[in-house]
Amino acid sequence: MTNRQHDNGNGNGGRRVSVREGASHALLDDVAKQIIEQLQEDGRRPYATIGKAVGLSEAAVRQRVQRLLDAGVMQIVAVTDPLQLGFPRQAMIGLRTDGDLESVADRIAELEEVDYVVITAGSFDLLAEVVCRNDEHLLEILQRLRAVSGVVSTEAFVYLKLRKQTYTWGTA
Repeated sequence: MTNRQHDNGNGNGGRRVSVREGASHALLDDVAKQIIEQLQEDGRRPYATIGKAVGLSEAAVRQRVQRLLDAGVMQIVAVTDPLQLGFPRQAMIGLRTDGDLESVADRIAELEEVDYVVITAGSFDLLAEVVCRNDEHLLEILQRLRAVSGVVSTEAFVYLKLRKQTYTWGTA
């Protein structure tokens, strides 16, 4: 089961709502989806405000949100901006591996600078997103990635300009 995170980037304090794939679809009626959409727009939106938008009382919204959280359908989390934290360089690293792919993925995921790891089909066995202070830091991370047992080769795709990043999906 994986988590997909949602953030509309509207400056709402960096809060993001995540919807977990494979979670119980029984909890996702139209009202639940509307509640999730409200929280995707602003993770701190008051339950009373959400209730007015979806036609429920504040208490009913609170109960539904808690059920969605308890079932693992969504999370409400704070999101940081790497640029604001001194990490202006980001890259996606394609990795080719040999041996136990899941074990290699787990070791890659342990690196502090890695914020995303996915097992893929295609030219690369894994993709790992990294956040870095600068190009020298990126080189250091690449060296550490190459030193992981089972990593055969890497290819870095440095982000030059972000054109789109949206997470407000999953409820349509």
